[in-house]
Amino acid sequence: MKKTIILYLLFGLLSGAAAAEAAPASMPGFAIQGDEAVRVFWQKFKAAVTSGNKTEVASLSKFPIGMSYGVASIRNKSQFLRRYREVFNEQSNAAQCFASKGPEMDAENPKRFTVACPDSAGNEVVIYQFERTRTGWKFVSLDNLNE
Repeated sequence: MKKTIILYLLFGLLSGAAAAEAAPASMPGFAIQGDEAVRVFWQKFKAAVTSGNKTEVASLSKFPIGMSYGVASIRNKSQFLRRYREVFNEQSNAAQCFASKGPEMDAENPKRFTVACPDSAGNEVVIYQFERTRTGWKFVSLDNLNE
């Protein structure tokens, strides 16, 4: 009986280790291991931005969306739809960035992650921020570290 339990525990540990090693290889730049909800959300969000599906991106966002210093927040869905280019195309090409970048967990807050994208000069200063809400993961703000 003890041998059976030990074998099950050993098998479980080895399976978990193998899955943790496989996660980053399947998603370039993906720094979060073991959180399936983050992975599923990120795939949906990335696909919506890449295809330009503004309505889907809005449904994956939490309003108001904070913006870079000196730029007014986006208060609701209709503002978001009008200002979509400002968020995903002006400071960085988010669709191109998201193809090769992935979430980085906030070391101080496990309910937040970010994705850093390059500006036109190639500096990774455009930061997309996400947080876990009662209804799941949502896009919450955009920051440009140069502003």
